[in-house]
Amino acid sequence: MSDTINHALFGWYPYFCLTIFLLGSLIRFDREQYTWKTGSSQLLRRRQLRWGSNLFHVGILAIFGGHFVGLLTPIWVFDALGVSHSFKQGLAITVGGIAGVACFIGIALLAHRRLFDARIRNTSAPGDIAILLLLWLQLTLGLSTIFVSLGHMDGHEMVKFMNWAQGILTLQPAAAAYVADVNPIFKAHLLLGMTIFLVFPFTRLVHVWSAPVWYLGRPGYQVVRTRFATRRSPAPVPAVRSSAPTRRPAAAPSHQPAE
Repeated sequence: MSDTINHALFGWYPYFCLTIFLLGSLIRFDREQYTWKTGSSQLLRRRQLRWGSNLFHVGILAIFGGHFVGLLTPIWVFDALGVSHSFKQGLAITVGGIAGVACFIGIALLAHRRLFDARIRNTSAPGDIAILLLLWLQLTLGLSTIFVSLGHMDGHEMVKFMNWAQGILTLQPAAAAYVADVNPIFKAHLLLGMTIFLVFPFTRLVHVWSAPVWYLGRPGYQVVRTRFATRRSPAPVPAVRSSAPTRRPAAAPSHQPAE
């Protein structure tokens, strides 16, 4: 890969994807919050949905957390904590492999459910199926990188990705040079990952912005119903109007003195 193509894909393309990711999410949050959903199919194949959804979400959260900490934590922090590059490499392979397999099984169940059940497929939007297949392909590439990583357990290859990710976020012009000579499967994994950020605002993935994480820090409260509030008030008795004609009372006799 020439330097120009490498710089375009790993130097400029990340900023394009991140810009669309941030602006698109903000605009959709502001104008189209009611579109952050997909057609419900919970009543169909509920057991497969439950297993697939739980495995996928647990796995993807672990993978995202591992990538976020592993790539964006400065190298000097690991050095200060005494964490060697080889240990970090082995930890990433082990934990990432377990989470990746769980996520892969979960998304395979979800994709099989949507593709091979005619009722669910007819109620699924094309974007729902497309993003599932895109994530499935990304997980396949990610799991495939494990076999390549086993060939260099010294961890120096991972340092290249850390320098690249941190260089992109700190606006370093030469960040693309860090991944110029890495294995092509890593480059495919990076490109597809950035593409997922690019299409993120236009898919159902935007629902992650609606995760109610703020409830974790909300002060607790208790709703108390008093006995007075729950006591039933007696029903008002309707006034009964009599149909008998009313008589005007006779005038009282006057006791005026005779003249």
